Amino acid sequence: MAAITQVEIFMVELQPKVKRVDAIQSFVCQETPFVRITDADGAIGTGYSYTIGTGGPAIVSLLEKTLAPALIGKEADRIEQIWRELSFLTHATTVGPLTALALAAIDIALWDLRCQRARLPLHIAAGGAQQSIPLYTTEGGWLHLSPEALVDDALRAQAQGFQGCKIKVGRPIHEDTARLGAVRDAVGQGFEIFTDANQAFQVDDAIRRARHYEALDIGWLEEPLPADDITGHLRLSHHTSLPIAVGESLYSASHFREYLQQGACSVVQVDVARIGGITPWLKVAHLAECFNVAVCPHFLMELHVSLCSAVPNARWLEYIPQLDDLTHSGMRIEQGRAFPADTPGIGIDWDPQAIDAHRVAGSHHVIRTH
Repeated sequence: MAAITQVEIFMVELQPKVKRVDAIQSFVCQETPFVRITDADGAIGTGYSYTIGTGGPAIVSLLEKTLAPALIGKEADRIEQIWRELSFLTHATTVGPLTALALAAIDIALWDLRCQRARLPLHIAAGGAQQSIPLYTTEGGWLHLSPEALVDDALRAQAQGFQGCKIKVGRPIHEDTARLGAVRDAVGQGFEIFTDANQAFQVDDAIRRARHYEALDIGWLEEPLPADDITGHLRLSHHTSLPIAVGESLYSASHFREYLQQGACSVVQVDVARIGGITPWLKVAHLAECFNVAVCPHFLMELHVSLCSAVPNARWLEYIPQLDDLTHSGMRIEQGRAFPADTPGIGIDWDPQAIDAHRVAGSHHVIRTH
């Protein structure tokens, strides 16, 4: 083992490749806080998280002023101990997204460091359960797009070997069903169509809408209600045959436990950044496995491909390119399936020059042993 001697923090800002609009918001930009951790042997691990346009500077500040100084001198391999100590250090601001996103950047960097020192890829070090994961695309299913555009994207994805797509919902019911119906008529019955409401509905509306979506053989209804309304999700689950998917807006393993114990969801979409890193992500995935529930994580495909391959109950990976501008090479895709990288580390081929070119001015901080 080797002690942590330096923590480097900075933020990169990226513009989405396409316009992204859902039922409650637009994806304005991607703030991407980075953490690089160096140990006494000179090994370096890189971690990151993200926002969709707000809160990034607060995450950087939390890292700089509170979390990074607490890392100096810690043994880098004691990842579980470090996660718990940092979580307790920030207990007055947990559970919540800003703290979770800051913890995630550190935890991912520590896992990257561990895997590099062990000369293992993340998908093997974390379990090695699967060799590849089927993809569905969200990038052409945004709420502002016309039915014709939705159909064109779904057919293009189908031709490329993708096995499903996701369509945002939240328009009047007759418009949602018309849009979904147009895609179903185009792709046929052998192609999955998922829906995502982004927490836009109330319980009565969700129950009514689910009845209409059922006729189109929808794969799941994602985030139909506010994430903290577990009782509402339970009521909805009792009124529909549609699988209910939750997780991108949950920031604690305990929240997932409540959903699973009460039978309020059928699909877990745990996000490695929003849950606080790889350490809690794996706990949630294995918890879902104990309930015989599939894991289909939200966003961050470049990292989630390795985590999905690590666990046996991962079923789908969401295709939304995120890091193309910051990497030498992208995620390997063959016949609609994603394959994790076999290189040591978390499996992302960073381009340091591109990262520097996108770095936000004034966001760079270095904390080191004196």
